[in-house]
Amino acid sequence: MTAALAVDGLSVVYDGYSALDAVSIDVNKGESFGLVGESGSGKSTLLRAVAGLAPVSGGSIRVDGEVLKGAKRAKAFYRQVQMVFQDPYGSLHPRQTIDRLLLEPLAIHGIGDSETRITRALDEVGLGSGFRFRYPHQLSGGQRQRVAIARALIVEPSILLLDEPTSALDASVQAEVLNLLEQVRRDRHLTFVMVSHDLGVVTHMCERLVVMQNGAVVERLSAKELAAGDVKQDYTRNLMIASKGFVRA
Repeated sequence: MTAALAVDGLSVVYDGYSALDAVSIDVNKGESFGLVGESGSGKSTLLRAVAGLAPVSGGSIRVDGEVLKGAKRAKAFYRQVQMVFQDPYGSLHPRQTIDRLLLEPLAIHGIGDSETRITRALDEVGLGSGFRFRYPHQLSGGQRQRVAIARALIVEPSILLLDEPTSALDASVQAEVLNLLEQVRRDRHLTFVMVSHDLGVVTHMCERLVVMQNGAVVERLSAKELAAGDVKQDYTRNLMIASKGFVRA
């Protein structure tokens, strides 16, 4: 079976600094795949490289078997692959209404029936039509992230790249947004690649994961192995100790 996303030997270098060093991952269609590691380990850089937002200096990226060439992505790619960022306020234009924010990707991709699609997108993320003509600053952090998710989903992608999508939210709101994402993945048969520093989030959301350190993959695990503490690397054990809820007796 062709992987939804296949990254082979990917390297990213910034001004002589190696942010990614020959990283390889394969993500199956419909799978939720996790990237964990401390800050600066390269996990967000990997997502940005896939999205064309980081300069690739070596290796290859394939989506549904098709090789992506260079940093520039074809318009069709951005309909197939969407990214949700950590900070919902920073990723939403402050002077545009929610309606305008959702209309823009439809216009870019030439997708019609905007009225129906916008209403459906807001309903899908648990926001009613009453939110359509509000501005981002009039919404809570959780509501803004729901808008960001709706904006990603409205073009009907098959892959979502999730960069710490709940880390800026309160704990109670985090759970709501994670449950929403899981429901959307099941309903739409989406493929997720999720970055998180929270091992509890990853074991809840993902089937498999890689542990990253200094721009390289140091361990590959199933979520069940991580939850059971069945790990081989001391670095992974230290991450478990540092991550709330993973301190083992």
